[in-house]
Amino acid sequence: MAFTIIVGGVVSYSLIEHRASIKKHSRDMAFHIAEAGIEYYRWHLAHDPNDFQDGTGQSGPYVHEYYDKDGTVIGDFSLEIDPPLSGSTIVTVRSTGHTAWDPDQERTVQVRVGFPALTDFAFVENSDMSFSQTTEVHGKVHSNGGIEFNGTTDAVVQSAQETYDNGSGSHSGVWGIGGPSVFFDFPVPPKDFFGITSDLADIRDLADEAGVHLSSSGDEGWHIEFLADGTFNLYLVITRLCYGGSGTWVWWWGWYWDGEVLCYDIDEETFQANYPIPENGAIFVEDDVWVSGVVNGRVTVGAGRFPVLASTYQDIYIPDNLVYEEKNSDDVLGLIAQGDIIVPRDVPDDMEIDAAALSQFNQIQRPYYNATYFPSVKNSLLFYGSQISYDGGGWKWIDENEDVISGFVNTNHTYDGNLRYYPPPGFPVENTYDLISWEEIE
Repeated sequence: MAFTIIVGGVVSYSLIEHRASIKKHSRDMAFHIAEAGIEYYRWHLAHDPNDFQDGTGQSGPYVHEYYDKDGTVIGDFSLEIDPPLSGSTIVTVRSTGHTAWDPDQERTVQVRVGFPALTDFAFVENSDMSFSQTTEVHGKVHSNGGIEFNGTTDAVVQSAQETYDNGSGSHSGVWGIGGPSVFFDFPVPPKDFFGITSDLADIRDLADEAGVHLSSSGDEGWHIEFLADGTFNLYLVITRLCYGGSGTWVWWWGWYWDGEVLCYDIDEETFQANYPIPENGAIFVEDDVWVSGVVNGRVTVGAGRFPVLASTYQDIYIPDNLVYEEKNSDDVLGLIAQGDIIVPRDVPDDMEIDAAALSQFNQIQRPYYNATYFPSVKNSLLFYGSQISYDGGGWKWIDENEDVISGFVNTNHTYDGNLRYYPPPGFPVENTYDLISWEEIE
């Protein structure tokens, strides 16, 4: 009798262990099947990046059988796909796996993938760059040219050049007394500026559909002043103030300025109307445009004319602080100009710009104002966002003693992490999805 009880206990224990082993195997297999569903849909997006309905044109979930190496169905995965929210590139995919022999055992894996934007960089430029000792950069820097870096940074500084000549001799692709130099990376593959410059025609079309399209002003241009309530005031710029750049005063039967004349400041303007920021965030301007104020919402201001001719490039000017109502939020501003993006002379001594700025064919800059006759040295500039330009630019001019003689003495360029997968309307993005997050959902 005792032997029978012992044997019965062993058998019962063995059965319990066997069932537990089968259950664990089923859960493990369900997990692997769920992962297979994720890999399948990442493959699907790589081949059809805008299909969020598994090729069916119908709402999900989307169920696929899962086969072993012998072609036998051993389970299935069910996919739920959340397409990107307006303005975002992030896709959420959930895959729930089951086994054929124990369908009650299920595991769910969720991933988020997105197209990274060029706004993932603090700077992307097609030309040589130079950073002074009073420059701080918090974010990645890329140049297709060479980089002289004398400032401080906490991210990679990369150049597509192994060596280059900056006019004073040959240098490594990235060089200088700044750094730390451990962040210097060269050569790296160049960025294709002809492929990444945003098509302003798309902004124009969005503006025509449900945005704001401003035609030629008939005067000097338009001034858009964003307000914290999510609207903007529109002004017509009547006249400009002009100052001297490189040059000097010359006497010839009277004094006249012999040199560069820079007419970027507003002299006289008249109020036109107040508008809400459009739902699709598109404002297109067929003229020069000044942009300032407090941005509450998602919006891109594009300035250009078609057909695209160098003689009719339109510029964007930033005459005052241009900030978000709240950083690290849904507030996002894009500035896209065929021509230059310029900070004029008469701006605050301590200035801030929050934006992703893109000059398609020219520069992002504070131009040189004559240090003798039109002094314009300002204390500081904080640029929070990204600067992308074809022909470079800069924010300060220094003499042979490294003293700033025009522009901003202290410059801080801080990358806005919100822009990587949530760029402004119409900004260029790369064409391969990045894996942002992976997690199992209980």
